[in-house]
Amino acid sequence: MNTQREQLIQTWISSVLGSDQFEINFLAGDASFRRYARIKLNNKTFMLMDAPPEKEDCGPFVSIDEFFDAHGVRVPHIVAKDLDQGFLLLEDFGDVLLSTLLNDQTVDAHYAQSFKQLIQLQSIDGAAHFPAYAYEKLISEMELLTDWLLPSLQVQPTAEESALIKRTFAILANAALAQPQVIVHRDFHSRNLMVLDGEQDQGVIDFQDAVIGADTYDLISITRDAYVQWNADRVYAWFKTFYDLLPASAKDGRSFEQFKQDADLMAIQRHIKILGIFVRLFERDGKSGYLKDLPRVMWYLLEESKPYAELQPFMQFIQAKVLPKFEAKYGTYEVVA
Repeated sequence: MNTQREQLIQTWISSVLGSDQFEINFLAGDASFRRYARIKLNNKTFMLMDAPPEKEDCGPFVSIDEFFDAHGVRVPHIVAKDLDQGFLLLEDFGDVLLSTLLNDQTVDAHYAQSFKQLIQLQSIDGAAHFPAYAYEKLISEMELLTDWLLPSLQVQPTAEESALIKRTFAILANAALAQPQVIVHRDFHSRNLMVLDGEQDQGVIDFQDAVIGADTYDLISITRDAYVQWNADRVYAWFKTFYDLLPASAKDGRSFEQFKQDADLMAIQRHIKILGIFVRLFERDGKSGYLKDLPRVMWYLLEESKPYAELQPFMQFIQAKVLPKFEAKYGTYEVVA
């Protein structure tokens, strides 16, 4: 614990709140340099984000939070900020993650609310504020599969297989770019949505990677979550609920069948990326917690690619060369009916 830093924090909070009679409790965090603490003064609580400026740049977080806040996205209000010192005082969203409340009985109502908020997010014109989810980015994400997953299984594609992988990645990247381009949160799932006391709207967190990309991306994040699986028919029913909420411009010349295909292809791009990311988190960063979720992601990829003829050659490669070694190393997924 850096006592000099603690001292700076105490001084800053006292000046912001006009009192030194507050309690401060640091929360257990992940491995980033950013720390969070709950600040309590009288009966009011706030969240402190402590991000030492030489290690973390809070600028992007602040500008996105303020932009979203001004446009009606339910993000934490910024109560006070000092970017030179790397301090932010934020509204406290509490501790109730949406993920902790989901079960067969509750999920439809909660997701209906999430979709409503997602549509509102997509209605904001963010083209001048967010980078494009460009072709190169989509491709480099999928290359995490070839850079991390395949080597971890000692799978070396032949020249022909490498060309096939390239062609398939191009199909998926182009499919994403052909969809209506909107603000994409990029991590819109049940552990980044919070249920707020006395509010209908869910609190949205972890939005600092937002981009302009396909309008199905965030829908996929929440309905085909890498950490939790719902019955496939139910997921398609949610697609329909979401499709019905879309503005006319997003449905123009785009039937529900087309939308469903758009969403499937976007999902497949994402699963390919996640298979690589989870292996990288273990091999490069020493985080093994995600390995147990790998079989589910592989199962999604195998299932969702079935209807699409253009993906079959790639999937045959996965089935023949990758799957046996994958299952031997990472296990198989037990399907929920």
